[in-house]
Amino acid sequence: MQIKPEALLPLQPAAFHILVALCGQDLHGYAIMQEVVARTHGGVRLTAATLYRSVQRMLDQKLIVESDDRPSPEHDDERRRYYRITPFGRSVAKAEARRLAQMLTLARAKGLAPGKL
Repeated sequence: MQIKPEALLPLQPAAFHILVALCGQDLHGYAIMQEVVARTHGGVRLTAATLYRSVQRMLDQKLIVESDDRPSPEHDDERRRYYRITPFGRSVAKAEARRLAQMLTLARAKGLAPGKL
């Protein structure tokens, strides 16, 4: 039985940030943490414990997989594990983005958020 993406919503914020970070490329854990900090301009900082707890849950849910692709040896550390978003993970991320956009629309209608960011 195929799980519908909406069945996993709402996502934990850390999981959504990880999926967004992995949408462009395969990354190892520390690179995911750096990507999240960069994309949020320092507003979100994942601890190692939060990252790896989330990664394990996301692996179990088939949102991400461990990638066998490696960078060239001079840019790699064999201890690193690289992660890739799955097609199902991308569907879940899109569903969460839609859910968040709908929430923002509701907040704007009630004057709780600016009309344009």
